[in-house]
Amino acid sequence: MMTSKKLKVKPVDKSIWKDFETLFESKGAPSYCWCMAWRMTKEELKQNNSGSRKKFIKERVWSKTPIGLLAYIDDVPMAWCSIAPRETYQRLGGEEDLEDVWSIVCFFIKRDYRDQGLVDQLIEKAKKYARKNGAKYLEAYPVKPSSPSYRFMGFTHTFEKADFNFVKKAGTRRNVMTCKL
Repeated sequence: MMTSKKLKVKPVDKSIWKDFETLFESKGAPSYCWCMAWRMTKEELKQNNSGSRKKFIKERVWSKTPIGLLAYIDDVPMAWCSIAPRETYQRLGGEEDLEDVWSIVCFFIKRDYRDQGLVDQLIEKAKKYARKNGAKYLEAYPVKPSSPSYRFMGFTHTFEKADFNFVKKAGTRRNVMTCKL
């Protein structure tokens, strides 16, 4: 089922921090993570707790480091796509030979909006956003639908439909997939 609502996305910056905060603190949202799992430096890992993760992601937003796209329907924040330059993440296991790479690392969609094709729309919006910001490649790390973990990173068949190609495995579950922009 596709949503008939118009999906709007905005890059997270200071002006929409409150919307980002509202989404991440809503019921079922990843407030335990604050989308820092793949971003934390060794120094930040020493202070790894929910409060510090929120502080760390806010510091990135305030320093104008891209962190991702917030999606709205009817001006209500209801979905998230973590997309940023690959070098702003840690330990992804991507394709080292490529330059000017941005990475899609995770998604969150509020329960009432799931199973409506929004991940497909978010991937297309992420492609445009990355291209506009100088990326030549977009990299993702999805899993098979049967995976017991990393499901927030998306599924391989979704990225195949969006013209991503399998490159290699990263660990036992994640698949490195790239798309030339």
